[in-house]
Amino acid sequence: MQYKSLHRGKTFVVFMLLSVILVFVFLTSIAIGSVKIDLHEVAEIIIEKIQDDSVNSTIVWRIRLPRALASMIGGAAIAVAGLLLQVFFRNPIVDSYILGVSSGSTLFIALLMLGGVTFGFSTLSPYTLFMGAFMGALSVTAIILLVAYKVRDIVTLLIIGLMIGYLCTAVTNILKIFAENEKLKEFVIWTMGSFSGFTWERLKIMTLIVIPFLLGAFLISKPLNAFLLGEEYAKSMGVNIRFFRICIIFVSSVLTAAVTAFAGPIAFIGMSVPHIARLSLKTSDNRLLVPFSILFGAIITALCDLIARILLAPAELTISSVTSFFGVPIVIWLLLKRRTQL
Repeated sequence: MQYKSLHRGKTFVVFMLLSVILVFVFLTSIAIGSVKIDLHEVAEIIIEKIQDDSVNSTIVWRIRLPRALASMIGGAAIAVAGLLLQVFFRNPIVDSYILGVSSGSTLFIALLMLGGVTFGFSTLSPYTLFMGAFMGALSVTAIILLVAYKVRDIVTLLIIGLMIGYLCTAVTNILKIFAENEKLKEFVIWTMGSFSGFTWERLKIMTLIVIPFLLGAFLISKPLNAFLLGEEYAKSMGVNIRFFRICIIFVSSVLTAAVTAFAGPIAFIGMSVPHIARLSLKTSDNRLLVPFSILFGAIITALCDLIARILLAPAELTISSVTSFFGVPIVIWLLLKRRTQL
């Protein structure tokens, strides 16, 4: 009883600490740039909703605020999608990037941007981009799910996921060859992965999609714990395995697609953040890992986006290049330490 109280106390302290860090990173990402703004002024502009014609107000409301919010919401979505897939496959080195889900989204976006395939949509709006990315993510995940019923070996399943990803990339490259220069330039910029140029309209769409599914991930966190202990145990706890599998796949696909559609592919956040949450809390309880993955994902992605923006200013790095430098050493260290059990 005393151990549980201590653990809850520690969890609460970590939660409050991360909340403070999240606010600090949020304000810092808005304050730092080609034009530096004091943190106090940033807070004042946001809290008092100062939207005048001043330079600082314009920079905050039209450029940096939507970008900062997008990076945090996007990072949270990718982190939780990675967590769900790791639990689903019971494998600590799985995420939407490794399994080809992001490649599937990229392929369908390429069909829209480069191939002229409309999928029945009249215009290439943000909603169309999301639907294309979602169809791509869901298609690849469905193939992997079908294979999972036939193949029980996790390594084989991961290799098949990688092969599907390579195949999607190959088709995307073929589309690039025949694409018009203007369309190709737009697509290449998208594939670099960036929260640059995020508008309030796109942020609104992504938020309306992501928030309900993050809540959905939290609501299925208790069955996720039962699922970790094996399908037979989960069945004995009243979990409908077939329906639950579909829920995990659907939620992770939507979260991946919502971010990929607007920010492009983002590497290693989905793989590394769940591990950071597990190590920080020393638990595999998904009722805690889901909210803490949201916090860690938001903080780390926003921080990586800030680094990508200012490290070589005025040039801007792709966010995946920064997340890879951050994520690769963590994953290698975790594997070498053998502390990656779910």
